[in-house]
Amino acid sequence: MVTIAPRISRRLIEELVQLDDERVPIAETYRRVAAEADRLGLTRPSYQRMRVLVHQSRQLRRGPTTASVLLDVATRVRPPEAFLEHISGVGVPEVPRSK
Repeated sequence: MVTIAPRISRRLIEELVQLDDERVPIAETYRRVAAEADRLGLTRPSYQRMRVLVHQSRQLRRGPTTASVLLDVATRVRPPEAFLEHISGVGVPEVPRSK
């Protein structure tokens, strides 16, 4: 029987985050995660869903952009020191946005 839109196991998502390397194509990350799913006896996620999750993971790892930090300082969401911390490499946490 074919499984349609199964939930992706938390273990596979954690595996994706651990295995993903921006220097490696997403297809290779998919193959590695799919092999882990097989090893664990879980349903393989679709390639398309893995692509979306890899892009989300990479975006979260990058953190806020300089433009977003400047906008936050201009709109007083962050203090002015946040910009200096961002460009110095110290980094600033992502500000939760309401949807």
